Amino acid sequence: MSSDRHTHNRRAFLKLLAAAGAGMALPGLSVAAGNAQILKAIPSSGEKLPVIGLGTSRVFEVGPGDVEREGPMEVLEALARVPNSMMDTSPMYGSAETVVGDLAAKLGVRDSLFFATKVWIEGRERGIAQMQQSMRRLRSDRLDLIQVHNLVDTDTHLQTLRAWKEEGRVRYLGITHYHAGAHDRLMRVMRREPLDFVQVNYSLVEPEAHNRLLPLARDRGIAIIANRPFARGQLFRMTKGKPLPPWAQELGIGTWAQYFLKFVVSHPAVTVAIPGTSKARHMLDNQQAGRGMLPDATMREQMFRYLQNI
Repeated sequence: MSSDRHTHNRRAFLKLLAAAGAGMALPGLSVAAGNAQILKAIPSSGEKLPVIGLGTSRVFEVGPGDVEREGPMEVLEALARVPNSMMDTSPMYGSAETVVGDLAAKLGVRDSLFFATKVWIEGRERGIAQMQQSMRRLRSDRLDLIQVHNLVDTDTHLQTLRAWKEEGRVRYLGITHYHAGAHDRLMRVMRREPLDFVQVNYSLVEPEAHNRLLPLARDRGIAIIANRPFARGQLFRMTKGKPLPPWAQELGIGTWAQYFLKFVVSHPAVTVAIPGTSKARHMLDNQQAGRGMLPDATMREQMFRYLQNI
């Protein structure tokens, strides 16, 4: 990238950030009334997190070059402007941990973010080695959250994580999966283990967690991280070229992304949603879903039915 083009892109990005921070309307985006990010408490501690975080699967799996990393860097910078926002990654996501660690250090925003990663391997010693590697990649000797990814060798890794939590090497522990077919397995672990977090797929077209898993999380005092809130782009494909319902304005919704995310984070059991993006413009749009009003149960049902009939 030429120096002139880089300077132009940087100026445009900073202009977007400044406008979003001031609560101003952005070209093609809608800013909700009231600029403060909605926070929800982690049940096991009471610590509060912004309801909109960031997932790094695919979108942060880039190389070492400045051109490749420009988009992720701007996304991370936008995320960090809302203190304690969750950044979720995994050793499964190629170079994502390294990219996050490098960029957070470059921007000086490590302490402004809630770092979550995962362990995804069989065996106690291999699990420890992988988690230590994650810490090196993320340039941190203490992580906020480590999750057992896709329930791989769950009991072994939870035992290690409980010990690490007591030692102060990790603040919270949890489990994850991305598919509704694993919900029964997740719930079995939720019933028998003291967990801080469960990460699960939840969206307007993947609502299966609603009836059993989310109520169980509330009963057990477990925070829910909603992954795949856009269902890997399916929701955008369904609504392409379609207008938002007129009543969406009552909730400060100006884009379909905000519509999808407000539905997810308004569930009482959901603590944070982690949509992925490598574009700062989309990150800022996503964050607007965490501002203003959230739909109540009646409005959530209306949102669901509208999408079914679109």
